[in-house]
Amino acid sequence: MSVSDQISVQLPYLRRYARALTGSQHSGDAYVRATLEAALADQELRKAIANSRAALYGAFTRIWSTGHVEEADSPGGAGLHENAAQSRLATIAPTHRQALLLTTVEEFSREETAEILDVTPDDVDALVAQAIAEIEGESTTDVLIIEDEPLISMQLEGLVSDLGHTVIGTAATHAQALELFERARAGLVLADIQLADGSSGIEAVEDLLKFGDVPVIFITAYPERLLTGERPEPTYLVTKPFQEATVRAAISQALFFGSSRPL
Repeated sequence: MSVSDQISVQLPYLRRYARALTGSQHSGDAYVRATLEAALADQELRKAIANSRAALYGAFTRIWSTGHVEEADSPGGAGLHENAAQSRLATIAPTHRQALLLTTVEEFSREETAEILDVTPDDVDALVAQAIAEIEGESTTDVLIIEDEPLISMQLEGLVSDLGHTVIGTAATHAQALELFERARAGLVLADIQLADGSSGIEAVEDLLKFGDVPVIFITAYPERLLTGERPEPTYLVTKPFQEATVRAAISQALFFGSSRPL
């Protein structure tokens, strides 16, 4: 396998991480492009990230830490959630959130996470603990679950409730999702991609967003299909089968950027 092919395999997952970290597909993809440009200009870096997923994320982290990446104008302009994300991003130093996302959503070990963040494994433990404590202190919201598998739906309901949020309803189809959302507007949506009647969870969410901007987390067994960087795509993605810690981290990140409360 060529170097470019090896890197290409990891790109969808780096896009997932970058979008979750920035709260924006547009900004996240811009940092990923900057990482690839750095690799193109540095043969040693290119070799390193071709042989190590952690090295790829480490290169991204170094670029992310500079905070200086030129972004092209977003097609169609930024939504309310994206604007809120950028405002929030400008005031934080989210190392603890990086540690949580790396160890949960991206499933790196504490040693790999330490390499990526250039800290010690003990530092990683402390950072993750800080992020978890922050989650426990977050404001609660109403959540709509769009999922056609009853067992997964019940698992998500329990997880959301354990975090202190209120589930306003669960929908197995596009029509049910719209009906529930019209009845009670949610502050967060968890959505499967393929629904019971063959309808699309993505299309259901697009219709929900016509009523107002709300953070959405998509849950899918095939995240790479929605992480090409070639079209408007989800900001938050969780892979099935999922760990509860992964969903908790994604919920926290989505609500963090959607929150207007003071830091």
